Amino acid sequence: MIHEDLELILEDASEGMDKCIEHLRHEMVSIRAGRATPAMLENVRVDYYGSVTPLNQIASINAPQHDLLTVQPWDASALGAIEKAIMAANLGINPGNDGVLIRLPVPPLSEERRRDLAKTARAKGEDAKIAVRGVRRNAKEMIKSTQKEEKLSEDMMYEAEDTLQTMTDKHITKIEGLMAHKEAEIMEV
Repeated sequence: MIHEDLELILEDASEGMDKCIEHLRHEMVSIRAGRATPAMLENVRVDYYGSVTPLNQIASINAPQHDLLTVQPWDASALGAIEKAIMAANLGINPGNDGVLIRLPVPPLSEERRRDLAKTARAKGEDAKIAVRGVRRNAKEMIKSTQKEEKLSEDMMYEAEDTLQTMTDKHITKIEGLMAHKEAEIMEV
């Protein structure tokens, strides 16, 4: 039976690790995998009337075809600023402006570009693993200090540490699964 203070530490650690995985999922969505998705433009910021605004807050983004994105601003005067922001985002996409709508033809990925994107996905996965291990390290320190402060048995401390390690292993496995899935999605022709 683990002491309630140690249970709270383990719950906090679990929440922290879950947040790391959610962040990784969010990061993976923005990595292009062969087909056009509105998420590709999620990180584009537009200088709109003096303030930097996310693109999806000033325009609707659609993917009418697997190789085309369309951006339709709610304010037509923002077309130039949106076009500039897309170019500055360095997505490898050249916007075409017809005065009402911006069309973004998404070229097919070359083998080299696929490898680069897979490498990027792996790097983001490794960053998530490091974050999970950081949560584990902090929780382990808290477990040790709580054990000393509360004068708990060492067996209870070791049981909490084993539970923490099991939790960490489970989250690392999830991260590796996400990485493998994204890599397969990127390399799919």
